[in-house]
Amino acid sequence: MAEIEIHHEHGHAADPTARGVGLMVGVVGILLAVVTILAHREHTAAVIHRTEANDGWAFYQAKKIREHTADTALQLLGALGTDPARTGPAAAKLEASRAKFESDAKDIKQDAEAQQAKTEHAEKLALRYDLGEGFLELGLVLSSLFFLGRQKLFPLAGGLSAALGIALALSALAL
Repeated sequence: MAEIEIHHEHGHAADPTARGVGLMVGVVGILLAVVTILAHREHTAAVIHRTEANDGWAFYQAKKIREHTADTALQLLGALGTDPARTGPAAAKLEASRAKFESDAKDIKQDAEAQQAKTEHAEKLALRYDLGEGFLELGLVLSSLFFLGRQKLFPLAGGLSAALGIALALSALAL
C-alpha cells in the first residue's frame, strides 16, 4: 500500500509576524474579557445604588408628608381648640411627632444623597470601562484583519486601539 503523506504545517508556523500577531490577539482578547466583566459589575453597582437612592428618597418623602400632616394637625388644633387643658396633651404629642419626623427626614436625606453620589461614581467608572471595552474590541478586530490581508498596518492600528482601550480602563482606577 502506498503511504500517504499528510502535511500539518500551515504557513502561520513559519511566519514570526503571524505568531506575534496571534499572541497579541490572544492577550487583547483576555484583556477585553476582564474589562467587559468590570464594566458589567459597575453597571450592576450603579443600578443597585440608584435603587437604594430612590428608596431613600421615597422614604424621605413619606417622612416629610408625615411631618406636614402633624404640622397641619397642630395648626387645626390651635385654631379650633378653645380649652388648652383638653388640647394640650394632643398638641404636645403632635409636636413631638412632627419634630421626630423632621429629624428622621434629615438623616434619610443624607443617606439618599450618599447613595446618589455612589450611583454617579459607579456610572463614571462604567463609562470608562465601556469606552475601554470598545477600543479593545476595535483593537481585536483590526489585529485579526492581519490574517486576511497580511498588511502590517492592521496589527499596528489594532495595537494602538487596544493600548487606548487599556488606558481608558485603567483611568477608571484614578476616579
